[in-house]
Amino acid sequence: MVKVLIADNHPIVRKGVKSLFKNSTEIDVVGKAATTSELFDFISQEQVDVVLLEMDIPEVNGITALRRLKKDFADVKVIMFSSHSEDVYAVSTLRAGASGYLSKSVATNVIKDAIIKVANGGIYISNELAQRLAFDESTNKPRRFFRRLSTREVEVLKLLASGKRNKHVAEELNLNEKTVSTYKARLMRKLNVDNLVDLLQQAKALELL
Repeated sequence: MVKVLIADNHPIVRKGVKSLFKNSTEIDVVGKAATTSELFDFISQEQVDVVLLEMDIPEVNGITALRRLKKDFADVKVIMFSSHSEDVYAVSTLRAGASGYLSKSVATNVIKDAIIKVANGGIYISNELAQRLAFDESTNKPRRFFRRLSTREVEVLKLLASGKRNKHVAEELNLNEKTVSTYKARLMRKLNVDNLVDLLQQAKALELL
C-alpha cells in the first residue's frame, strides 16, 4: 500500500481525496494537513510515501515547502496538486524536486494513476504538457515565456503578483532584499516589460494570480 498524506487547506479537498481511496487496496491515505506546520509535524512522526501538496498551502508557499521536504525527507515523493496553470508551474516544481504535477480539474482515476506512478519512481505530468514540452511548436503566446524562467524566478513573481513588497518576498523566501530586486530585474527582462505594473499585468494575463 502506498501511504499518502494530503496537504491542502481546503477541507472538502482533504475529505474528498481521502474518501476516494477509502476502499482502495493500493493507496492508503494515512493523514491530512491544512498547513505546512501540520505537514512537517506529521511527516516527521509517521511513514509517508507520497505527499499530495497544494501549491498555496498556508504559512509557507508550496515551492518553499517542496524544497524543505526534499531536503529533510529525501525519500518522500511529492506531487503538486493545484488549480494553477500547469503551463506556469509544472516545470518549475519539477525542477524544485516534485515528482509530479496534478491539476485539480483532473478525473479521479488520474489521481490514482499519478500516485502509483510516482510511488514507483516515475514522474507524472499530463500528456498535453508532455507533448508541448517535446514538440517546441512556434507560438506567440506569452505563456511560453515561463519556460525561460527559473524555479526561483517563478516563485518571486508569484509573491510579487500576490501584492507582496520586496521586503516581504525576501523574508518569506529567506533571501536578501537586494537579491529580490535582482530577480525582479531579470523577470522584467525575460518577460519583455520595463515596469512593475506591466510585470504584474503579465502575471495576471498568464493566470499567475
